[in-house]
Amino acid sequence: MPRNSSEVRRRLQLAALELFQEAGYEATTAAQIAGRAGVTERTFFRHFSDKREVLFDGEALLSEALTRTIRSTAPELGPWDTLFHAFQSVEQLFIDNRAFSEPRLRVIAASPALQERAHAKERSLTLALASALLERGVDNSLAVLAAQMGMAALAHAFMSWIAGSGSLHQHLVLAFDQVRDLSSSGLQGAQSAPAATKSRKRREASCD
Repeated sequence: MPRNSSEVRRRLQLAALELFQEAGYEATTAAQIAGRAGVTERTFFRHFSDKREVLFDGEALLSEALTRTIRSTAPELGPWDTLFHAFQSVEQLFIDNRAFSEPRLRVIAASPALQERAHAKERSLTLALASALLERGVDNSLAVLAAQMGMAALAHAFMSWIAGSGSLHQHLVLAFDQVRDLSSSGLQGAQSAPAATKSRKRREASCD
């Protein structure tokens, strides 16, 4: 039986993911997850409040890392660049967890209960980002809007990375630049390829 707390949590996460894929989320019990992980049901509930939380274990860590970076980012950066800097700082968390994230997305997509929890977690993270921006002196309504747009850009970059090629960083740079370019694209459509390339290079260079 694993003794290390982080190892136990990881085993429970992997066991839950396997069972959710095999039998479905609704048909899987905490006792079955514990059994697959080689621990007792009591041990399961020492680590997770319910079986849904097994799939959302890293949310608190992500929120803490993002808000900490927002608060410590150079004060001269505006809200949008501050959010980009914050998301860039946690890229490795997403990269390290990719093997778990891909099947996790499929499990969540198949369960209304998990989709509801995912939306609640997203709303909570958005509010945390807005609160951190507010601490930097950003107007409340603008902080909320920036946080919502930032989360949308992050989600777009993440899903593009999962589905395609290239690095997460490349997709994140592109998503943030595309949102920025919306204000100047007008009826001309997306930014031209040469201009988009220059914009991405400027952003990448500013973060080196």
